Amino acid sequence: MGNRQHMKNFIALIIVSFVALSSVFAQLPSVFTENIKKGREKDPRARLYMSPVRIVHQSDLTGKWIENANGLLKEGNGQAELINRDLTRIKSDKDHKAYIILDFGTEIHGGLQLVTGHMKNKNPVQVRIRFGESVSETLADIDTSSGAMNDHAMRDFRLDLPWLGEIEIGNSGFRFVRIDLLSKDVDLLLKEIRAVFVYRDIPYLGSFKSNDERLNKIWETGAYTVHLNMQQYLWDGIKRDRLVWVGDMHPEVMTINSVFGYNEVVPKSLDLIRDATPLPAWMNGINSYSMWWVILHRDWYRYQGDKNYLKPQQTYLVALLHQLMSKTIDGKEQLDGKRFLDWPSSRNTEAIHAGLQAMMVLSLNAGAELCEVLGENETAEKCRTTVSALRKYVPNVGDSKQAAALLGIAELIPANVANDFISKEGVNDFSTFYGYYMLQAKAKAGKYQEAIDNIKEYWGGMLDLGATTFWEDFNVEWLKNAGRIDEMPDRTKVDVHLCYGDYCYKKLRHSLSHGWASGPTAWLTEHVLGVSIVEPGAKVIRIRPNLGNLNFVEGTFPTLQGVVKIKHIKDVNGKIVTTIDAPKGIKVLR
Repeated sequence: MGNRQHMKNFIALIIVSFVALSSVFAQLPSVFTENIKKGREKDPRARLYMSPVRIVHQSDLTGKWIENANGLLKEGNGQAELINRDLTRIKSDKDHKAYIILDFGTEIHGGLQLVTGHMKNKNPVQVRIRFGESVSETLADIDTSSGAMNDHAMRDFRLDLPWLGEIEIGNSGFRFVRIDLLSKDVDLLLKEIRAVFVYRDIPYLGSFKSNDERLNKIWETGAYTVHLNMQQYLWDGIKRDRLVWVGDMHPEVMTINSVFGYNEVVPKSLDLIRDATPLPAWMNGINSYSMWWVILHRDWYRYQGDKNYLKPQQTYLVALLHQLMSKTIDGKEQLDGKRFLDWPSSRNTEAIHAGLQAMMVLSLNAGAELCEVLGENETAEKCRTTVSALRKYVPNVGDSKQAAALLGIAELIPANVANDFISKEGVNDFSTFYGYYMLQAKAKAGKYQEAIDNIKEYWGGMLDLGATTFWEDFNVEWLKNAGRIDEMPDRTKVDVHLCYGDYCYKKLRHSLSHGWASGPTAWLTEHVLGVSIVEPGAKVIRIRPNLGNLNFVEGTFPTLQGVVKIKHIKDVNGKIVTTIDAPKGIKVLR
């Protein structure tokens, strides 16, 4: 009888425990929800696996050390298998260590996945993996002579590969990967090697197509360059300078407005830099970058029309504008902090002074616009009064195309004067960042065909060297006897990535995917397709094309109400015939 009662009690305990556990399990979803609320962030990015498209180079073509290298070009599935079918075999002994260089076809952001086969020896196999934006970069060691580095993002690893398994490594910007076998006396079986592409899975709502394929490719390359840098925040580069540099953001944001429309990465990044920079500090330690923050908010509001986002900026914005106005004496800018426009002009103090004078005009005008929207009329009036005083003093251009561009855009010098200076010696002394403002100054002077020609020569020059994204810096002089970045270095030609670069981007440290170089994409949409914003939120837009020598241009432009479709065709008499299909709620002026 006692045993029966004991069994009943035991069964009852099990039932009570099960009910209690069921209650706990039922709470898991709400616990998970609470954890999310406490700050666990969901990654806004997607992952895409990409097989290599080409073997650039391999250390052995005899078949003794590397067998079936082309097997790595097949589409993979990321899964190891017991059966060794069509695997790539890489061998070593105590003296010979083989390697292979793979090309994934285009620059991407992400890492690498390796899947191994059923090897006889279960010990891990050590390899060295080097990511490169150029083939040349995959050949370099981390040293001061070549400029190769692991700054911001690791790109040079030693890694143990598992027996019959899968492993992922890396988080950088690259197109090429070199894999060296380091372990001695091993027989490495590789089922597959795939790139792990990490990106925001967003549609390209804007588009641009003309009868000039080179121009089309440039527009697309600028758009793609910015897309790669739209990570958790809006970065400068996916290999190096994976930071929010607020001045560098301006061309990127203008490209985002033209290609993707609204994306949360922009306000998220603007807020990050604001919160990281309590006044009176300058953003990124650079006075002009705080001015770019004001201009960015004005342009973002023009395109997106979100007053609810603008309102929380009010306190900081007004205080910053008063701080800027306090840095003028007798109509001359007297800014403290780091005085900087872009790197190629950074040693020219006269040009920097001229550029900062223009930036004060541009940023205070933008600030006045924003203050009027926010009802800060007194500050708006002070901004305009300060601008009037600044206009009475025009500094010397300092033999700088950067300064000339800003002075022209700010209307401190006539547009034709700015253009004449920028046009000297063609695209010599252009820069990838301020090239956008040189193009804008040319548009202000009505020199659209000149600007189109400049785009094709300067940005197109990077494409001629094998670029799939636009670079941190470029000089057309680099084209002389230059080898391509997608080929093995040739001793009879100049290795562009290894030999050029300056300031913080010397040699292989040079970023070959830099969002600030995307200016032509935004410029072509605004001035050739002809789309400009008349009322905030793009509720009213104006379409005035400038085709130059082009026969036709068509494209799309993203708005919050939908995509505007535009087509311009030049008839036999040179007259442009335009057709527009705009969504409801968008008014189009001609």
